[in-house]
Amino acid sequence: MNVAVTVNGGELSAKEQAAYIDYLENKHNRILDSLDITLDGDFVDLHYKFQPVGFERIRRITGYLVGTMDNWNGAKAAEERDRVKHGISESGFEQI
Repeated sequence: MNVAVTVNGGELSAKEQAAYIDYLENKHNRILDSLDITLDGDFVDLHYKFQPVGFERIRRITGYLVGTMDNWNGAKAAEERDRVKHGISESGFEQI
């Protein structure tokens, strides 16, 4: 785990810090980037930041939801290439 942990207002063992990291990562199903723990008597305040999540564009092409057409066979690629594409003109829809 490469999480930057800062503890304020007291001390926590490495095992306790790891328990907070595991709790947050499992709860949110994401990987922590940093964690600030503030101790105040019996209370613990957690401020955390997650690592960025990658984004992949999904589109509907010839009836399928896809990110890319890299894995399409020749027939499906030909179907996409041969389909009629439409655009928008000032007077309405037009065939491109």
